Order: sequence, then C-alpha cells, then structure tokens
Amino acid sequence: YDKMVSIEMIEAIGQENLDRYFHSCSRLLKEDGMFLLQSITIADQRYAQARREVDFIQKYIFPGGSLPSVTAMAESITRRTNFRIFHLEDIGPHYARTLRDWRERFFKHEARIRELGYSESFIRLWEFYLCYCEGGFAERYIGDVQMLLTKPLCRRASLLPTLAE
Repeated sequence: YDKMVSIEMIEAIGQENLDRYFHSCSRLLKEDGMFLLQSITIADQRYAQARREVDFIQKYIFPGGSLPSVTAMAESITRRTNFRIFHLEDIGPHYARTLRDWRERFFKHEARIRELGYSESFIRLWEFYLCYCEGGFAERYIGDVQMLLTKPLCRRASLLPTLAE
C-alpha cells in the first residue's frame, strides 16, 4: 500500500502485540509509504502501572483494552520497523471538549434513550464513562495522539510552515 490509516484500533490489540502490529503495518507499506496512527494514550510515567491494573474502562466498557504510551509505541516502532516518526500531535484537549459535548447531547435526548429501552443503570454508567474520560483528557492523564510514520523513501513535505512562508 501507499498509505494506511489506523484510528483508535491499537488500543484493542494489547501491549503484548505492539511489535507484531507495527511490523505488520510496516511490511504492508511500500518503501515510500506513510502510515497515520491515531491512538488514545496513557502518560509515559503511568504506563507500567496501568499495564498491571484493571480500571473502570477495562472492567465495564472495553474488556481487554489497553492504552499504549507514546514511548511504548516508539520503542516498538524502533524494534520492529523501518518507520520514522515524521509528525506527532496530541489532540487530547480537544477530546475533553468532544466528550463534554457528547454528554450534553446524550442528556438532551434522554427521553428518546429511555424510549429505546435503556435502563437507569445504563444511563448512569454512560454518564460516568463520558465524565471519566473527559476528566482523563482534561487533566492530561490520557491523551489522543495522531502520529504520522513514514517509510525510508518517503519524501513528503513538512506539515509545518517553513520560515520563508
């Protein structure tokens, strides 16, 4: 392939599969290819502890899910691919706002949700989930990175303006 995109899928593969995941993505791309990865991440400083724990999200929302850290992904990329990290941006603060908006819209349509048969316990769980995640992003406990990886022969122009522009 010339290009590949993975949007918040890596959280489902498990930490033990990072090397195989990145190796497979690299193998599928041409030597001038690009790979855009978007991933919810946990702070590097909390990564080791988070790997040993089961939090609310893992218990009630996303069993088996795990958040990588930027460093864990970079180390795996270095070990198993010939990618280079071309650009990385954390859009986590925007995600906090998005989650707040989702929660407001959810409750704006609460009557319709109840008409669909969703229980009070589901509604409370969903509210807690949205608040929990909003707080995680707002406090930078978790992030959401967009990482553009390039293969060795890729000659893509910079994403940032040059001094002459």
